Amino acid sequence: MNALAQTPRREGAIGWNLLRLCSVAVYIFMFAPIVVVVLLAFNSSRSGAFPMEGFSLQWFEKLFNNDSIVEAFKTSLVLAASSAAVATIIGVMAALALVRYSFKAKESMQTLLALPLLMPEVVLGVALLMFLKLLSMPRSFALLLLGHTVLSLPYVVLLVQARLVGLRASYEEAAWTLGANRLQTFFEVTLPLISPAVIAGFLFAATLSFDNITATLFWKKPGIETVPSKIFAMLRTSVSPEINALGAVMIVITIALPLIAGYMVRRLAKGR
Repeated sequence: MNALAQTPRREGAIGWNLLRLCSVAVYIFMFAPIVVVVLLAFNSSRSGAFPMEGFSLQWFEKLFNNDSIVEAFKTSLVLAASSAAVATIIGVMAALALVRYSFKAKESMQTLLALPLLMPEVVLGVALLMFLKLLSMPRSFALLLLGHTVLSLPYVVLLVQARLVGLRASYEEAAWTLGANRLQTFFEVTLPLISPAVIAGFLFAATLSFDNITATLFWKKPGIETVPSKIFAMLRTSVSPEINALGAVMIVITIALPLIAGYMVRRLAKGR
């Protein structure tokens, strides 16, 4: 009897060990290339291959002395900040409408806002480009800003919406009872209470815009380069150590922004 009882336990233990092993293998497969890029960014050799010949920061120095790369960084930062700001403003208003009000097209609006999450970026990029060609509008920075705003808007809406759902409407109703109008109530009551979600939405939207490459290639005007499109253009000619350094900087930024967002959300939520 004891042997029969122990058999399922052994099989269960073997199954869990195999699951852990597969999970570790998947994580190694996903993150090993990132580790390799970061390590080779500090390689003193120009070959950009293992074994490393020494530690050096020369490729980062050359990277930031390259005017075209610096210009691409400026473009990416301006684009990320602008699209995140527009997406946050629109997303907060949309979330308020969806949570606090009832209207006929509410479900349709919810579906429409979620479409960029469900639709592949390639399809969305081609669709917007073809639509603007029908309107005889050329590709421009404004188109790039519009496209990045559309891509990041659903994330802002979902984050703010989740915060508003957990926020009791009695706080706003109390402000109205005390004589505050809707605008005063929003800025003095609602916005401070949902500020963790607003800040998190802004930072996530900025991150999505900063490292986007698929849709950007369809929307950007010739001569305008973001950091991801610059990396893509550099890879067409050769794999130089500057690409590893640029990739390392991109990795740090795209990891740091969500971590900062999560930290600020926890701090602000705890303070509230």
